[in-house]
Amino acid sequence: MKSRKGTPMSQGTRKTAFLQGNIACAEGALAAGCQFFAGYPITPSSEIAEFLSAKLPAQDGVFIQMEDEIAAMGAVIGGSLAGLKSLTATSGPGFSLKQENLGFAVMAEVPCVVVNVMRGGPSTGLPTMPSQADVMQARWGRHGDHQIIALVPDSVQEIFFETIRAFNLAEKFRTPVILLMDEVNGHMREKITFPLPDEIPIMNRVRPSTQPYVPYSLEPSIIPPIADFGTGYRYHVTGLCHDETGFPTNNKTVIHKLMLHLHHKIVDHRDEIVEFEQLMLDDARIAVFAYGSTARAAKGAVNAARANGIPVGLFRPKTLWPFPDKEIAELAARVDTIIVAEMNLGQMICEVERTVAGRCAIHGVNVFSGKPVPLHTIFEKINEVA
Repeated sequence: MKSRKGTPMSQGTRKTAFLQGNIACAEGALAAGCQFFAGYPITPSSEIAEFLSAKLPAQDGVFIQMEDEIAAMGAVIGGSLAGLKSLTATSGPGFSLKQENLGFAVMAEVPCVVVNVMRGGPSTGLPTMPSQADVMQARWGRHGDHQIIALVPDSVQEIFFETIRAFNLAEKFRTPVILLMDEVNGHMREKITFPLPDEIPIMNRVRPSTQPYVPYSLEPSIIPPIADFGTGYRYHVTGLCHDETGFPTNNKTVIHKLMLHLHHKIVDHRDEIVEFEQLMLDDARIAVFAYGSTARAAKGAVNAARANGIPVGLFRPKTLWPFPDKEIAELAARVDTIIVAEMNLGQMICEVERTVAGRCAIHGVNVFSGKPVPLHTIFEKINEVA
């Protein structure tokens, strides 16, 4: 692993740097073993591509700027099938364009990482301003039934580690993983401490070692090995419903098993995937649910409310999909109110309400003007419901 300036990191000294979030993401990708990037410039994610355009070729990796976002996602699938850990980065409109090929990657079980540095929409929307309005698109943007993994870091340091985790989860479960940042995350600068190389958990895909090779499984939570193209293992890759060999099928029994496999290979392992932070919730009567950069304001509001004697705490998901439903249900049984703060008109509040199922009151704090959610706005809501 190399530092920001490209000098080898000491085996015994942890290096620190003052980095932009997007650059921390790119550094995390390199630390995870990313060898292929395909993308198209789009604000506010372009620094990821710019940084990797210099770094990847210098480390025997491949960087390619494609003609559009659709082609970029297709190239990432190809890079992964060739055996390379593969990444693309985009923002709202580009994320929309990637959805069809992203669905192909889900069906063909191709590991890859998609970074979406969220901005406001619809359409061209707010190219230089933050939003958290793509969280439901991350879950449901592709047609059809399937699960997806989406991670939501809140600091530059966490962006580095969550990028690594995104690659590890993609490799382990043969699935695309979405890293959801927003413009605030992507462009803020903070101190980051790089771990030593042997402190970084790295997971690589399981590859076959025997013939005959069966590329897919119809068992609910079995993840079969994946062969690199060109290594002597012949198999068929398609976006159509297929059997264990990869060839298309209209057999309803096989289709039924395939759909359950795509579902259960993630939900059966949700406890390995779902991560979250809890702050001062042991005695709380009010909980604030916030993610990404909004969680930073929420932490400040919770601390200010505690200083005023209000028993409030913070629940911050680091994994948004699969949704931390078990943890939210348990929290709802202990508190009187959950406040959901987010930079949109109210997307995750619906998921919180579904999980809470009437066990406590729900209130929203929603900012969708292209500005971050202010600390005082969350603090005022805490005071209002206290």
